[in-house]
Amino acid sequence: MKEYLVHPVFKIISEIVTRQDTPAFVIGGFVRDSILHRPTKDIDIMVLGSGIDLARSVAERIGGNTPVSVFKNFGTAMLHFKGMEIEFVGARSESYRKNSRKPIVEKGTLEDDLKRRDFTINALAIRLNEETFGQLVDAFDGLKDLQDKLIRTPLEPSKTFSDDPLRMLRAIRFSTQLNFTIDPVTFDAIGPNANRLEIISGERILDELQKIMACPRPSVGFKLLDKSGLLQYILPELCQLKGVEFKEGKGHKDNFIHTLKVLDNVSAVSENTWLRWAALLHDIAKPATKKFSDKVGWTFHGHDFLGAQMIPGIFRKLKLPLDQRMKYVQKIVAMHLRPSSLVQEEVTDSAVRRLLFDAGENIDDLMCLCEADITSKNEETVKKYLQNFKLVRKKLIEIEEKDALRNFQPPIDGQDIMHTFNLKPCREVGLIKNAIKDAILDGIISNNPDSAYQFMLKKGEELGLKVAKK
Repeated sequence: MKEYLVHPVFKIISEIVTRQDTPAFVIGGFVRDSILHRPTKDIDIMVLGSGIDLARSVAERIGGNTPVSVFKNFGTAMLHFKGMEIEFVGARSESYRKNSRKPIVEKGTLEDDLKRRDFTINALAIRLNEETFGQLVDAFDGLKDLQDKLIRTPLEPSKTFSDDPLRMLRAIRFSTQLNFTIDPVTFDAIGPNANRLEIISGERILDELQKIMACPRPSVGFKLLDKSGLLQYILPELCQLKGVEFKEGKGHKDNFIHTLKVLDNVSAVSENTWLRWAALLHDIAKPATKKFSDKVGWTFHGHDFLGAQMIPGIFRKLKLPLDQRMKYVQKIVAMHLRPSSLVQEEVTDSAVRRLLFDAGENIDDLMCLCEADITSKNEETVKKYLQNFKLVRKKLIEIEEKDALRNFQPPIDGQDIMHTFNLKPCREVGLIKNAIKDAILDGIISNNPDSAYQFMLKKGEELGLKVAKK
């Protein structure tokens, strides 16, 4: 394993701990990712002694007043060196109380420290002392599990998950990130402990969700969350999308499966986390708007509008940010049917202008979601819709080049109208402003000050207004 210890910090640590005759190891994620040839920016050093003292010794050897961040309550210290965040900790054992995932920590042996790790693939350690430099310590067959692409707990999984329920989410996150399978015995222990999520902070849960959302195929994680029973505790609104109902021989698609397919489709073309959230939540209001009609079968009228209304509550519950990112998701969800309805009829310049005006700078993301929303198994249907969307995109480009509507601001504003007709804020100002906007979007006038000014004068005359004397 010496080939993985090329970072200069390992030589420095090795010299210090060898001189002190103190066993030290690099452990956890760095070892796992090195073996898997995955990039990493974190190094965890475990020492059979004081991690804080070792960190200070390393910083002194590095020189240049290298700062050390010390966390006395946890017995850890951290420093940055040559692109790596390096954390130092003494070997420890842990015991848990039922109402908290924060362990009671005591000094421990190497075996104690390895046993407390969440999964065998994270319980691998490499020795750093000179005489054994590069030797792998593998107490729980973690190397074999890496080779077999298996997520498994070092100890009895039910106790592991009950002690620290966050590990259930981490199992699913690692499975999604690494494309590993969760060991059946380990996975079966999640369901009976799902209610233990109640002792985990929303911020910790969100952190794992965001990491799942950042994976190439987030659907893998959400399917595992559902199958394990965790999703019901995290996002029950998503669970309610599951299932197909038939009436008079007419059924609707399984909106849970459809949603996850849309999420993967978006993730295949965009790394925008918030567009991925919009994909996950775009049909969230379908259960609340589902109706059956003899003539048309199942409908979900208004699920776009109601879904947008649900976004703030979901974001608040999940501890997602209640800022412009939330408003962005809300806007995409509210508008996700607009381009689709456009392709079902003749694509008029007026309709495209209004879409471009309403979507503004988010038009490309909206079109991305709409194209991802085509999940029909009928290849001809998919081909037809994608062809129509190409036409919409072409129209968008043409109209944007001609009318500059992406970040549209009418060339005549309220101040201009009041000054022209010597008005104070009133109903007539709003009427003229909206009339100018509609005239531009409908192609009646060009999007420039001269055309808008002449139209304003005409509209003012219709309302009985007189131009103020200069």
